[in-house]
Amino acid sequence: MQWLLRGTRNNFCVAPVYWLLFFKQLWSFQSGFRRAHSTETALLRVSNDLLTHSDAGDCSVLVLLDLTAAFDTVDHHLLLERLRDRVGLSGSALEWFSSYLSERSFSVAIYKFRSSTTSLTHGVPQGSVLGPLLFLLYLLPLQHILSSFKGISYHLYADDIQLYISFKPHEMSKLQLLHTCLDSIKTWMAGSFLQLNENKTEILICAPDKLVPKVRDSLGQFASHTKPSVRDLGVTFDPALTLDSQVSSLVRSSFFHLRNVAKLSPILSRSELETVIHTFISSRLDYCNSLFMCLSRTSLNRLQVVQNACARLLTKSSKHIHITPLLLQLHWLPVNFRVHFKILVLVYRALHGQAPSYIGDLLSPYTPSRSLRSSDQSLLVVQHQAKDQR
Repeated sequence: MQWLLRGTRNNFCVAPVYWLLFFKQLWSFQSGFRRAHSTETALLRVSNDLLTHSDAGDCSVLVLLDLTAAFDTVDHHLLLERLRDRVGLSGSALEWFSSYLSERSFSVAIYKFRSSTTSLTHGVPQGSVLGPLLFLLYLLPLQHILSSFKGISYHLYADDIQLYISFKPHEMSKLQLLHTCLDSIKTWMAGSFLQLNENKTEILICAPDKLVPKVRDSLGQFASHTKPSVRDLGVTFDPALTLDSQVSSLVRSSFFHLRNVAKLSPILSRSELETVIHTFISSRLDYCNSLFMCLSRTSLNRLQVVQNACARLLTKSSKHIHITPLLLQLHWLPVNFRVHFKILVLVYRALHGQAPSYIGDLLSPYTPSRSLRSSDQSLLVVQHQAKDQR
């Protein structure tokens, strides 16, 4: 495969049509640095799978893996080999990438002092457009390892790896497959000059309380990594998948920032104050709020209290004034409606090919067995059983 590149050694790009071929080399469950993919879509798929299996009475084990200085340890020789063997680059295109990566050096400067220059033989160029993409291509062989373990689902966001396996309570032996998969990942990473951060490896057991000790014992050497809750891409998951821990943390941090913002309110105009509120509080309430469909009414009310406090601070209203007119005046959707709006946007994008394929795979058009008035309403089937990721 010959590629068309243009520009100088340190500033070149690939023609748009060839970028499409580039992305075809990336697997479906990699959400890092890809258009229409995000931490939210990745977490939405993972949480949906776990909740679906939980509703079916299954136990699940979620393993979160993190790499140590992943971007800095990429071996240039291995990267060029994978560009040639996995992606299909050859000729001038491969030579351009070799030139792009070669003869790089670095030094450390502190004030007026500077260290000697040292050759840089590892790592992708930091701050470049190609850096993240080259790193994803460096991880391509990992796809085949993960895909070879049928029964283990996975999702990646750059160097953050999420593995999860679901099983019936009487199928604890399936956890041995997880052991084998983790050993294979470690072996491959050692050969690719990548290292797992053991301190950040976390395991969450989603099972009835009486089965948790049995599942933990079946994890063997990995049992020490089990946690009562885990933080995955900025969202805290608890064993029951209620997100109560996430809500508590969110409410606590929001009110901390709100108190600080209130101290600044006397010197800020209304428009400036609203910008600050959206930056420090509203953005937190909206982050991954598509996952909040599973929240209890109590948890939603706690989040609504945060938004109400923001509205009263912005409008300088008393806490005794009814909140609905204030939200209408500000054109702010209540928290519950913001969650539904996010879900509707994601569904619309998925139906129109503007969302990751792993989100679109969750949607099935409803086709009635006979002619009904609902036939032309573009309804969707409600999924009641877990779908296999592959």
